[in-house]
Amino acid sequence: MGALNATPLLIAVVGPTASGKSALGLALAERFNGEIVNYDSVQLYRGCDIGSGKLAPGERLGIPHHLLDCADPSETVTAGDYARQATRVLNRLAAQGKTPVLVGGTGLYLRALLDGLFEAPARSEPLRARLRAVEERRGSEFLHRMLRRLDGPAAGLIAPQDLQKVIRALEVCLVSRQPISRLQARGRNALQGFRSLKIGLNPPRELLYGRINRRTERMFSDGLLEEVSALSSRRESPRPKPLEALGYRQASEHLQGRITLAEAIRLTQRETRRYAKRQMTWFRREPGVIWFLGFGDDPNLQQAAFERIQGDFSAADSARPLLA
Repeated sequence: MGALNATPLLIAVVGPTASGKSALGLALAERFNGEIVNYDSVQLYRGCDIGSGKLAPGERLGIPHHLLDCADPSETVTAGDYARQATRVLNRLAAQGKTPVLVGGTGLYLRALLDGLFEAPARSEPLRARLRAVEERRGSEFLHRMLRRLDGPAAGLIAPQDLQKVIRALEVCLVSRQPISRLQARGRNALQGFRSLKIGLNPPRELLYGRINRRTERMFSDGLLEEVSALSSRRESPRPKPLEALGYRQASEHLQGRITLAEAIRLTQRETRRYAKRQMTWFRREPGVIWFLGFGDDPNLQQAAFERIQGDFSAADSARPLLA
């Protein structure tokens, strides 16, 4: 890739869940002497394989994957934590002449890595504990309404069910005494030393929703309940972070006898479809994404992506939508 540009190339694959990002990432890594760098917040955790959609070792085509299984389920991995770890991985890959191919679905992690983070107050565990206690009594919707009063723009970007982000946004607002959106608008330290190219997947919505529904059914039939049971059996406090994630939360409710298995599957499907919609809203705000219509496991789309990467890197063209 050095012949194309002296600055090391970094490829980021973006798009909604179930759009084939992993398949496209593998194809790009094979083609451009690359290695995969995960930016999915749940795939970071050990023991979270089925519910996170993590590729099994035998499905990785021998291509090294980084930042998988690197955190204990009891740990909290912030966007800043992720960005620091990922930067070290990227620099190491660049020194080895490898092309980093970022694959995942946590837009905040990717933005923290590429664009840098705003100056935010440190975590306040006592405040977080109080907010979690409020959520247990009043529900996540109540916390989200609090955030809407304190910072409407931030609340508009965070789903009420995303408890971790809601609590962090409230924490920043309350500790700093100003909206988190105002702090985020200030200067950031962007990633240096790489030429970033973002490849976006935009499959037809109905086909995507069909894939989400079928994948959810496979997750439950492949052992998601057993995976959640193993996580739930851990005795440490606080509760393992992945149990708050999509699929894990619904499976946990079923194991607790609160909902039936059919309800757990249906709710996971519904919430995952909603999550995919939010992901597309987030990624459409990302500047410079080269969008392809279709799924990442489509050989024709993969070939079009190869040609685009090899052909034209001009900033003027980088926002032009492409049809696969």
